[in-house]
Amino acid sequence: MLAQSTLNAPFAQAVLTWYDKFGRKHLPWQQNKTLYGVWLSEVMLQQTQVATVIPYFERFVKTFPNLTTLADAPLDEVLHLWTGLGYYARARNLHKAAQVMRDQYCGKFPTEFEQVLALPGVGRSTAGAILSSCLNAPYAILDGNVKRVLSRYFAVNGWPGEKKTEDRLWQLTGEVTPNAQVADFNQAMMDLGAMVCTRSKPKCGLCPLQSNCRANAEQNWQVYPGKKTKKALPERESYFLLLEKDGKVALEQRENAGLWGGLYCFPQFVDKQELLAYLASNGIQQYQEWAAFRHTFSHFHLDIYPIYARFDDQTNSEDVDRSDWKKVAEKQNQYQSALLSAVKYWYDPQNPNPIGLATPVKNLLTQYVRNRYGKNGVL
Repeated sequence: MLAQSTLNAPFAQAVLTWYDKFGRKHLPWQQNKTLYGVWLSEVMLQQTQVATVIPYFERFVKTFPNLTTLADAPLDEVLHLWTGLGYYARARNLHKAAQVMRDQYCGKFPTEFEQVLALPGVGRSTAGAILSSCLNAPYAILDGNVKRVLSRYFAVNGWPGEKKTEDRLWQLTGEVTPNAQVADFNQAMMDLGAMVCTRSKPKCGLCPLQSNCRANAEQNWQVYPGKKTKKALPERESYFLLLEKDGKVALEQRENAGLWGGLYCFPQFVDKQELLAYLASNGIQQYQEWAAFRHTFSHFHLDIYPIYARFDDQTNSEDVDRSDWKKVAEKQNQYQSALLSAVKYWYDPQNPNPIGLATPVKNLLTQYVRNRYGKNGVL
């Protein structure tokens, strides 16, 4: 969506004047700005707050200072640095996009809108944000913060995830975005949504747009943006096996798609009986049940039941099946694997390799280290 307004328009004037005084200008990706750095930040900021993103961004650019280093890195290393940031498809797409730019654009970031839009994991708003931020290209944006500001200012009914509502918001963002100083204007709109026109308790008295804002005039800001009809999330369960041998813990890697794609997880079982049968088949009789907990995804709750076991002196670990490892298959409408893979990877928490770990797995490994080594554990 191309910018259609001018710097003289009241909306743009008010937003830019506010930005000069109060806008954020010292974020890490705003310093010595590059297309590569802004792209990284925009992908990380999708569904994630600035304060959370900053340390991840700084670690990323230190480890991968340019496109080529990111493209050449193993995916495991990329996922390792992403661990805890969530929505791991973003990391996989980031890696794929870097390889596309390495192979098709000689390691340079493209500057044509359609080329940027075609990169894995990049949508209309992200492409516009990258090009406008670095090149002042006249592209409007429509991230979550901008949607909220526009929905309230123009009293746009409907959930922004619906096509009709989203199309209306795209039309409006194009109409108010000036064709000059686009970088500052787009950043200002994001800052307004994040700092003033917040989800709850917006600071309307500090907003430069308050005089003509429909929601402010009608005192019904909570109506906008419209909410998606909530449905009760389904509940599923999985049994995680923390299997220890000589201070190392068995992990297996998920396929590079679906939930926790490409990350390392514990062997998973449909129920307790299946897990215990697996232990018995390998001569392991003793086990401990750890406290169960719930991990919530966007579309379902997963109740996790961790069970800890280890090879003792009477168990000959050489008898354990060491056939070729089969990765955990993602099945429709089912989280856990129905295929029990042989142990291939023994993870050493005291000397950890840089691999991607699902957040519940990392938390359980931390608990394991504390149980075994006390406060002096490495992980």
